[in-house]
Amino acid sequence: MTPIPLFLQALLACLLLCLAPAHAAVYDAELPAGLLHGPDLCAHAVCADVLPQATRFSQRMGSPQYVRGYSQGPDGAERLLGYVFLSTDVVDIPAYSGKPVVTLIGMDTKGIITGVRVLKHSEPILLAGIPESALLDFIRQYVGRRGDAKLEIGHGGDGSAGLDAISGATVTAIAENQVISRSAYEIGRQVGIFTQAARPPARFTAIDERLDWRRLVDEGSVMRLLVPAADVGADRAAGPWLDLYFGYLNVPAVGQSLLGEEGYRRLMADLGPNDHALFVIGSGQTSFKGSGFVRGGIYDRIQVRQDAQTFTFRDTDYLNLYRLLPADTPAYGESGIFIVRSPNFNPAWPWTLQLLANKRGADGVKSFAHFDAQYWVPARYLEGGHPNVVQARPAWQAIWLERWPQIALFTALLAATAALYSQRDRLVRASSRKHKPWISRPRTLLWLCSVAFFGFYLKAQPSVTQVMTWLHSLLHQWKWELFLSDPFIFLFWWFIIITVLLWGRGLFCGWLCPFGSLQQLMLKLGAAIGLQRWQRLLPKALHDKLRWVKYGVFLVLVGVSLFSMEQAEHLAEIEPFKTTFLVGVWNRTWPFWLFVGGILGLSLFSERPYCKYLCPLGAGLALPGRFRLLGLKRKAECTSCHACAAGCGSHAIDAQGRIDQMECMLCLDCMVMYYDDHACPPLVKERKARTARGQALTRIGSDGYFVPLDSLRASLRERKEAP
Repeated sequence: MTPIPLFLQALLACLLLCLAPAHAAVYDAELPAGLLHGPDLCAHAVCADVLPQATRFSQRMGSPQYVRGYSQGPDGAERLLGYVFLSTDVVDIPAYSGKPVVTLIGMDTKGIITGVRVLKHSEPILLAGIPESALLDFIRQYVGRRGDAKLEIGHGGDGSAGLDAISGATVTAIAENQVISRSAYEIGRQVGIFTQAARPPARFTAIDERLDWRRLVDEGSVMRLLVPAADVGADRAAGPWLDLYFGYLNVPAVGQSLLGEEGYRRLMADLGPNDHALFVIGSGQTSFKGSGFVRGGIYDRIQVRQDAQTFTFRDTDYLNLYRLLPADTPAYGESGIFIVRSPNFNPAWPWTLQLLANKRGADGVKSFAHFDAQYWVPARYLEGGHPNVVQARPAWQAIWLERWPQIALFTALLAATAALYSQRDRLVRASSRKHKPWISRPRTLLWLCSVAFFGFYLKAQPSVTQVMTWLHSLLHQWKWELFLSDPFIFLFWWFIIITVLLWGRGLFCGWLCPFGSLQQLMLKLGAAIGLQRWQRLLPKALHDKLRWVKYGVFLVLVGVSLFSMEQAEHLAEIEPFKTTFLVGVWNRTWPFWLFVGGILGLSLFSERPYCKYLCPLGAGLALPGRFRLLGLKRKAECTSCHACAAGCGSHAIDAQGRIDQMECMLCLDCMVMYYDDHACPPLVKERKARTARGQALTRIGSDGYFVPLDSLRASLRERKEAP
């Protein structure tokens, strides 16, 4: 059995120290069902932590739900002190993990936030990288601020106040800022602390058109709400769990297009001045009306929400819908008309149809979930068009808008790299003609950009943890928002997917990976300071055995993640990326310093030791890279010539001259030699043969002198023309 080299033993020892258990107090904490859905919130959460001085708390009330906190005055009478609410009762904003940060918030009767406490989070960056104390320090900034204050991560402006972000976890901070701010505002508005100006009623235009289904959908008069079976843990083979179309019928042009003139007239005659008719049609595995409906009760599966108000439906709010007029209406299994009876509902402003469901997780545990689709009457049907409504953007959109200059530069560098590599034949031919590998100059510049700009500034280091998250999303619930929340990682992964399928993993791993580039620069530094004489590669036979270690690491991580993502996140510390770029060595303990320092120290003497033998991300990219469309060129003579193999720093060329695309870093040194007739032995041989033939043709007589070829041709012509 081949012994493990000393440097690998050192790396593995450091890794074991780095994987010492990290105790996260609230990471994926088990929360009781009563806390999430029960009537007595404060029986399961310490509400006094966020509303100090309160001695008694009510049960949940309102919609969204909250509890009241009371204190006892000197005269023994109780007085209302403030309100306590759970963030998931108000908003459902996913953080970087794709799951919300469950937060308990307290607010007094003047709208001042009195306390914030995180009960549960699933953020991997706060598991073994950034301490949870950083999250606690972040949420303390909200105490003493008004619930309707405009709070922004970073520098404030335009009437907003700035908040210090969590270094290395900006996405988590942005999501938590929205959770706290929106929850406090919604509850404050519901209890009357925060008010808004009265909204004028909707007035519809006199447009008189008959539209088919497709045009109604295209203009937004009919919206769709699709709930895949996988999102609720139902049987995927049976089709979608529910597929709904819905719309607002009071608009004359829309109502008459769907119901016909007579049907619309009868409906409007039945409605009161503050009644609003919504139609719903649907198909799927279940009914949108719910299964527990009883006469006199409410429909438990469907409701409407506008701002902080929720509108539910009783049997008296339901009308049968027998048919829809457009001929191109899709097939459906059930239909109905629901009536919102409230003067507080205003169709000139956006509203949301909510579908309520019991979701069964992968572990078989049921939880409550809702699925939303927003509706807004098209502007052309409203006199004066849409009112000026400022809608809260999703967290990922705010990130993209805030960082668009960096995103533009990042995208330009990715595109420039792909364009440069696509011209590799021209570049290596030019290098071969000049006998100088000048293609290494732009590659060195890209290494510097990757380390400084991609790595340390943008913290855009792809990781195997993202591969595991992607697999989990496919198995459980796919959410684009999860991947869009970090624009640089999102764009980087699209670049990686495309280039791996085109050229293999080498363009990312060899040219743009921040940590791989850092190792390559360390090798150059070693040569510059006089260590070149000691720079060596492992023997090829030993390398061919050790390179399989990284594939084993990758498979172990993926396998463990299927059972415990938390344990997989701990094991993923075999990647030094988090310590180097995301968190910084100054924020970690000495085993992490030793681990990263050992890798970079070895990189002074050997090319990319971590990439070759331990990197699980490289292994994961190498597997699909086997099916790349375009590979590097080879000659027939390459099977017996070992010149390229001798100079391959990746040990990616075997004894038969074949390039192992799973290991190749696309440095193109072998391609420079491939075209260089002064370095490639077959081309050198051909060049010498051509030179010898040219010399033989220009030699005349036996005196050993050479005559210019033009003179020789003239002499032959004279002899031929002579009589």
